[in-house]
Amino acid sequence: MKNCLLILVLIAGHASAAGDPKNGAFLFRRCASCHAVGPYASAGYGPQLNGIIGRKAASTKDFKYSEAMKKSGLTWDEKTLAAYLRAPHDVVPGTTMRFWGIKDEQQVADLLSYMRTF
Repeated sequence: MKNCLLILVLIAGHASAAGDPKNGAFLFRRCASCHAVGPYASAGYGPQLNGIIGRKAASTKDFKYSEAMKKSGLTWDEKTLAAYLRAPHDVVPGTTMRFWGIKDEQQVADLLSYMRTF
């Protein structure tokens, strides 16, 4: 019985770490004042975020990026994007993104899970 309980706890923890795209969509509302996703996404106050995972930083044509972002040399894999969501100014010093970051690891995982859908 104890082994079954341990396995259920481990499975639940793993599922939680993977992220919940539905909650990520809810959390993205904070981002939507500057960023867009979806079939009609275009740059606004920030770049559109379709296909962000795997994309080179500062590479969309319809947004004027900061010099810091242009010179960052980053490619947005999940690890780098998660670090940026936690502390943008630590990952790209001089970025013009006005965002303090997300400290909650589950919220970061949920946002990444949502972003993978675009």
